Amino acid sequence: MTYSPRRLAPPLLALLLLAGCGDRETTTGLDVASALGGDATAGFARANAPRQFDFPADHNAHPAFRNEWWYFTGQLTAANGERFGYQVTFFRIALAPPAPPRASAWATQQLWMAHSALTAIDAGRHWHRERFARDALGLAGQQSEPFRVWLEDWTLAGGDGGTFPWQLSIDAGDFTLVFTLEPQREPVLQGDGGLSQKSAETGNASYYYSITRLTTTGTLTVGEEQYAVTGLSWLDREWSTSALGEGQAGWDWFSLQLASGDDLMLYQLRREDGSRDRHSAGLLLGADGRRQPLSADAFSLEPARWWQAESGVRYPVAWRLQVPGASLDLRIEAAVDDQEMATAVRYWEGAVEVRAAESGAAAGRGYLEMTGYDS
Repeated sequence: MTYSPRRLAPPLLALLLLAGCGDRETTTGLDVASALGGDATAGFARANAPRQFDFPADHNAHPAFRNEWWYFTGQLTAANGERFGYQVTFFRIALAPPAPPRASAWATQQLWMAHSALTAIDAGRHWHRERFARDALGLAGQQSEPFRVWLEDWTLAGGDGGTFPWQLSIDAGDFTLVFTLEPQREPVLQGDGGLSQKSAETGNASYYYSITRLTTTGTLTVGEEQYAVTGLSWLDREWSTSALGEGQAGWDWFSLQLASGDDLMLYQLRREDGSRDRHSAGLLLGADGRRQPLSADAFSLEPARWWQAESGVRYPVAWRLQVPGASLDLRIEAAVDDQEMATAVRYWEGAVEVRAAESGAAAGRGYLEMTGYDS
């Protein structure tokens, strides 16, 4: 998955230190390649070999690594038929390698950032918020007993050790989200047994698992209107210390819940010269649980339509996706074009509709993240 907002490094950390705590609707953008740099790695653990995963323990934080996130996306339907998409992400960013605790309640080596977004698909509206806080004085953090991830009053909570159900509670001002999440599927390990290699250098990788279908129920509020909603969410969990390598500029990342019951995750890493990086990859998870890993040459992605944001950045908001080995030929299109996230690093993340490329028949729903595009 996983600035893309999914990888953070010293330039962004400096911005967070200056930013302090609280809500931010927009910030000055940072260059994706800079924010994804992998230089400050000394003293941190590296994702350099497959590991044994342990659930629910691995739902909790891994502070030996520099970066980590709990990344939720989903599409929901209200009782009146209105459709919504949402994103909620909690990011943990280490300023320094682990060290013995200090006596001061102000002392911390961890920063937290959270993004939330809501798309009213039928109304064609999109809202987003960003928060920062230090892991001190109870402002933000993660605990296992009971399971909790929080940044001020934005919370993800569950049972002891990370057991389900989980409750997600976000009050972003323009909108609120109060959801209960129950997995329909077991966690699936991405990459090589959960090791997701992002570039050639050893350690430029993440430990990465997904829960591709979580039954989601609850309420969302927009202004004075409250909606009872149901639908499906997708969770991505990654932790790492370094990410993109030299010459890599950004990526296009897809999480698709297909009408067949299959789930498809894939990402296309883009190089500075516009070519696709050979470490692009994906996974097709069958409705029966069978895994079909996808290497870079197992799928093709072609932009089908572009949209320009007020920022001046142009994004491909429709794509033709082909996976010959799975007989998939799909058109993926933004449910709403304007789903740009004007946050510390500017990116596009939003709800998409999936259709058969030739017939146009509905084939699924999902989310798309695009990073590293310039005006």
